[in-house]
Amino acid sequence: MKKKEAADYVRIELEKLYPETPIPLDHADAFTLLIAVLLSAQCTDARVNTITPHLFKQANNPFDMIKLSIEEIREIIKPCGLSPAKSKAIFNLSQILINEHNGEVPASFESLEALPGVGHKTASVVMAQAFGVPAFPVDTHIHRLMTRWKLTNGKSVEQTERDAKKLFPEESWNKLHLQIIFYGREYSPARGNLQNDFITQTLNPKLYQSWD
Repeated sequence: MKKKEAADYVRIELEKLYPETPIPLDHADAFTLLIAVLLSAQCTDARVNTITPHLFKQANNPFDMIKLSIEEIREIIKPCGLSPAKSKAIFNLSQILINEHNGEVPASFESLEALPGVGHKTASVVMAQAFGVPAFPVDTHIHRLMTRWKLTNGKSVEQTERDAKKLFPEESWNKLHLQIIFYGREYSPARGNLQNDFITQTLNPKLYQSWD
């Protein structure tokens, strides 16, 4: 089995398992998605979804967000962790959106990554899920599974993203990155029994010792 054949197998099996891929973070538009993804750093999606209703009830757009103080934002998002840095980022990026983008979330990687607290992964999620631009955000599940499946060397998330984009059709990226996340959570946790991880079991290391 060649590496490209293994990638095709992964994509086909994941499509069978997850034909629908609802975005795990509750949101209403590009701004609320941006804030939810920012909050999800080192915090579970489930916990973010318990926090954002309280935050968005008070401020679901940048104009209302800057009416809150950084301390008020911090108090709301405290259960998510890293609240000092995240609250400053949320306030400051809201101000920048108003001053530089007419209060709208920009639909470009460059502009998104220039915002406080917004790295490449966050920008990729927003570009993919809010604007439909092909992107392949790599989180810990994707990095771990792509490495376990020997579809990347595991040296960095940047390398994993490059390898994923080479192996999978561009039109599949926005859906596939969510499918891999769903699979990781259900079948292949970071720790514990891999008995149910049938994709890893199928892609036995002996099958791809000769891969390039």
